[in-house]
Amino acid sequence: MRAAEPSPDSGSPRLADLLVAEQDERRRLALFLHDGPVQTLSGIALMLDAVEHSIGSDRLDEAKTILDQALKRQREVIRALRDLSFSLEPVVLRDRGIESAVAALTDQMGNTHHIEFDVDVAQAENLGEKVQAALYQIVREALNSAVRRLPPPTTVSIEAERKTDGRFLVTIADNGGEERRRAFFDTLAERARTLDAQISFERNGGTTIVIEVPANAAG
Repeated sequence: MRAAEPSPDSGSPRLADLLVAEQDERRRLALFLHDGPVQTLSGIALMLDAVEHSIGSDRLDEAKTILDQALKRQREVIRALRDLSFSLEPVVLRDRGIESAVAALTDQMGNTHHIEFDVDVAQAENLGEKVQAALYQIVREALNSAVRRLPPPTTVSIEAERKTDGRFLVTIADNGGEERRRAFFDTLAERARTLDAQISFERNGGTTIVIEVPANAAG
């Protein structure tokens, strides 16, 4: 299907990039829901039909076994949807800012993937709400990609700093396998363009990502 093009009055290239990024995000979300929770819920419905049939045939032990399996899958769906909700827009980001949101994200990923995080993003609290949200999405995307590489990282550092000329830098460095997927670089570059930001990558036995937000966009 051909991607919808921005309307002629959609404004600056920055807005056009934002529309493309949002469309790609919706596509990724739709694929995740279809291939994950929707398929699992369909399977649960079939299992519950089997439970009803087993009860009607007086095979109660069989019905209990199937029901236990259905409940296990239901909990998996709830957990997946809760994680998705947190990733899209964690409540803590809106209520307490990017420092708390990144701390919550790295705590969760550290426990799940056995990664040691070194995080210092306190200076990012001075940024506007929309800039914080965009930077959080970049950090999230970078970390989700990092844990899928082979070998996955065991240490990750995330640092935010404000330069004297007003530029704002976020550096994400890990010791995992080097990132080589073109789609990943394109996705992060696209997100950076919505902030009028520059992004650079360095592969040095791991992967280092630097996002540079200009002074006129960081305030």
